[in-house]
Amino acid sequence: MEFRPSTLLRVAAPLRSLAQRFMYVSLIVLSFGLMLVGKIDVVLIDHLRAEVTNVAAPVLAALSRPASSISNGFDKLRALMYLREENARLLEENTKLRQWVYVARRLHTENTTLQSLLHSVADPKPKFVTARIIAGTMGSISNTFVINAGSEDGVGKGQPVLSDKGFVGRIVAVSKNSARILLATDINSRIPVILESTRTRALMVGGNMERPRLIHLPPGAQITSSERIVTSGHGGVFPPGLPVGLVASVNDVSVEVQLFTDYHLIEFVRIADFGVNGFVDLLSLKNKVGGSASKEK
Repeated sequence: MEFRPSTLLRVAAPLRSLAQRFMYVSLIVLSFGLMLVGKIDVVLIDHLRAEVTNVAAPVLAALSRPASSISNGFDKLRALMYLREENARLLEENTKLRQWVYVARRLHTENTTLQSLLHSVADPKPKFVTARIIAGTMGSISNTFVINAGSEDGVGKGQPVLSDKGFVGRIVAVSKNSARILLATDINSRIPVILESTRTRALMVGGNMERPRLIHLPPGAQITSSERIVTSGHGGVFPPGLPVGLVASVNDVSVEVQLFTDYHLIEFVRIADFGVNGFVDLLSLKNKVGGSASKEK
């Protein structure tokens, strides 16, 4: 007897319907059975879960590899785009720096020629002593640091103290192995400064606050924010040109200065000896005057 396709379809259709009808019932019965087995034998179910996880783990790992590869590819693409932008920015910055190098060399040559014509006396090269800050006070009463270098290390009273950013303060007390720095923000600090672009002279005074102020400005002085401030060298206490800070704010009451140095972040300072003899030791002068008067008597 030969079976035709139509005959096979007529035989398979009832079987398929019967299988679909009992499939849901079988799954429900299997679920309840597994629940009962889980309640009865927890160890068996845990072992079965572990085996299923052990079999499924390689499959999941293999499926996750393409997604991880795609993600890594996108990360590399983004990194390449960032490097391209960074390379373009560095190329532009390098071009500007080359121009400034050319200008600096030309100005250096011109400055050297003019100094030779004028027989200008060169400024003495400073000597530096590097020291660590070991203590300090920053508050409404005083603003000072204590360093671990003293007279034995070549530290002297009145010497300016610098950080890698700029001016910090000056030495006001020296012992054998330590010294005290009066910060530019201290109320007793007085620093002769000059505005670098306009050459306007002023006196920078501290007030035991975060920002010192400029006083004794000439009448009608034009001061703008972000103008660079350096030491003027007046009085012979400090050499000219030491970087101090920027003009932070200008109003009718005061002109505030934002210092280049952040006192909360520095650990090491440099004490500079520029060979400046303008600082007067009042105590020594008083002793000399007293000694002379006693001799006269």
